[in-house]
Amino acid sequence: MEKIAVLMLMLALCCCQCDAEGLDHQSEVSHNAAPCCSLTYMANKLGAVEEKVTNMADKLSLLETKLQASETEVLQLKSLIGGQPRVAFSAALRDTGSGNIGPFSTAVPLKYKKVFSNTGNSYNPASGLFTAMVKGTYFFRFSMFNNLEATPSSVVSLKKNGERLVSVWDTSGSDGNDMGSNAVVVALEVGDIVYAELQANRLVYDDALNYNTFTGFLLFTM
Repeated sequence: MEKIAVLMLMLALCCCQCDAEGLDHQSEVSHNAAPCCSLTYMANKLGAVEEKVTNMADKLSLLETKLQASETEVLQLKSLIGGQPRVAFSAALRDTGSGNIGPFSTAVPLKYKKVFSNTGNSYNPASGLFTAMVKGTYFFRFSMFNNLEATPSSVVSLKKNGERLVSVWDTSGSDGNDMGSNAVVVALEVGDIVYAELQANRLVYDDALNYNTFTGFLLFTM
């Protein structure tokens, strides 16, 4: 920018000198007029170029500011999620006491109240529902246990938005207790709900040994 300004000043001085010489030497006016006009034209052109360069510099400065702001936002997001979303939870059915849960006249979501971990806070122990906050593929597993109950039997199903995915089922028998588990890998959209549901007129048993658990975590985003 400074070099352009110096060049313009030199051209202006040259033109002034040309005009002064024209006043003293009328016979040379016709000979020198063309060069002086040419220099003035060049000066005007250089002025226009300087204006464009200044405008471009302002735009580049604005873009640089926006880029720095965007980079700051990306760093802030990475600091919040550690560079990638982290979703994982694990919980047991009872936080205190022991005994049967159920039977109920209708199917109900089991509320796993003893939370071991809940990274991402997607699992709600008050309702027993896991709500996907990140679109991706997830792994879920649950276990079921009954104890010294001839009837009724135990049936628990893992559901996604009300749709049954997998189940564990145990009928009455001669043995004292039974336990089973099941698992699934499933794709979830943001807002999808997953829960373990105790079926109507069925029961499960739990105590401080935490036989009944519900676990899930994000495998990868989509």
